[in-house]
Amino acid sequence: MFEGPLAQRGIGIIAPFDLALERELWRWVPVEVSLHLARTPYEPVPVSMEMAQLVSDVRHLAAATRDVLHVEPEVVAYLCSSGSFVNGVAAESGLCKVIRDSGAPDAVTTSGALAEVLKTFGLTKISVVTPYYADLTAKLHEFLGELNVETVASEHLGLGGGIWKVSYRTVAEHMLRADRPDAEAIFVSCTNLPTYDLIEPLETMLGKPVFTANQLTMWACLRRMQLPVVGPGQWLREID
Repeated sequence: MFEGPLAQRGIGIIAPFDLALERELWRWVPVEVSLHLARTPYEPVPVSMEMAQLVSDVRHLAAATRDVLHVEPEVVAYLCSSGSFVNGVAAESGLCKVIRDSGAPDAVTTSGALAEVLKTFGLTKISVVTPYYADLTAKLHEFLGELNVETVASEHLGLGGGIWKVSYRTVAEHMLRADRPDAEAIFVSCTNLPTYDLIEPLETMLGKPVFTANQLTMWACLRRMQLPVVGPGQWLREID
C-alpha cells in the first residue's frame, strides 16, 4: 500500500522574468512529469523588440540551463516566443545549441516547436495573433517566411506589459478576426498570453488547427520524452 510515488520525469523550463502562467504550463503535462523553472534576469523594459533581445541573451540561457540540471530534466525548453523568433531561424537553432552545450540532454524552443509542427503537418499558410507591438509581430512574419510559410492574416494587441491579464474573450475575438479561408491553421504567439481553454472550442468553430505557444512548447518536450500529449488540441493528439 506504500508503493510509489510514480517515477518522476522532468522538463526544465527557462522562462522570461515576467512569466505569470506557470499554472497553465502544468495543465499541459501528465502526472509523472514535473516542471523545473528558471527565469531570465529582470529587465526594466516593456514587452518589445528590446526585451526579446534581452531575454534571449545566450549567457542567461546557459546560466539558467545549469540552474535546472541538478534535478536531471530529460529536456530543457526555452519558453519564449519572441525571444526565439526575433533573430531568425538560424539564431533559434543557436539557442538550442547553447542549451545542449550547457549540459541539457535535449533542447526545445517555442519557435522551434512552431517550426516543427508546421513541417509535420506540411502547413504553408497560417494566420497569427500576437499581443505585441507591430514591429515585433513583423519579426514573427519574417521567421515564418524563412520557413516558407506565408502569413495570410495577422492581428496584434499592441501591449507592452500585463499580457497575462488579457481575457479569453479578447484573445478569441482576435483569433476570429485573423481567420481566413486560405489559412490552414492559426498560431497564437506569446507564452504569457492565456489560451488553454480556447483551443478546443475555436478548433471546433473554425474547423482547423489552433496552435498556441505554451501548447507547442510542451508538445515538443513530451514528444522527445515519448510521452502522450496532454490537454486540448485534436490535431496534435493525432501525431504519432
